[in-house]
Amino acid sequence: ALLDLSGVHQVKGTWMGCTTLPCTYMPSEGFTQQTLIWSMERDYSTSTIFRRDDSGDHVLLSRFRDRVSVPKHSPGNASLLIENLEIPDSGHYTCQVIWKSKNNSLITKEVTTMVKVVKVAVTKPVIRAGELGLTVPAGARTSLTCVASGSPPISYRWFRSGPGGKALLLSSQAELAWDSLRPSDTGKYYCEAENN
Repeated sequence: ALLDLSGVHQVKGTWMGCTTLPCTYMPSEGFTQQTLIWSMERDYSTSTIFRRDDSGDHVLLSRFRDRVSVPKHSPGNASLLIENLEIPDSGHYTCQVIWKSKNNSLITKEVTTMVKVVKVAVTKPVIRAGELGLTVPAGARTSLTCVASGSPPISYRWFRSGPGGKALLLSSQAELAWDSLRPSDTGKYYCEAENN
């Protein structure tokens, strides 16, 4: 039985996003996975990030804690998921798998992937204009929803124009809802979208 790891040469990830570094093999009879090690090389030094053995899963580099994982119950899949990518996560990642055969000999294979974390162009929010001049019967349920495109995270606020040009804050959600409209709800409503 030929055990071989397959991966990819390069993976691009977006800053603050997530990416998967593929590392897979065909499980074959007579061979059991002993150890899985993911390590990273950057600036000529190599450190182990993740190790899976008889004692469980261990994240060995504190800056990757709660950000990396390997699928639990899919034999042959040793791919590494990295979440909340940071710029220093760029580097060369090596997946090393050690199998034990029936006659207790060990087989080791590895595959290396280069990861490039890129920043995306940051864009300010643009609100899609809704319908103007909405007429709704009294007593009806209705809602206004604000939708903006741009770099996440986007926060929303709804205002209503009050007397003397003052704006009254009504909601800090994308949706402004009424269970039962009253005639006094007539007026002008504004949505504001904000990101970093």
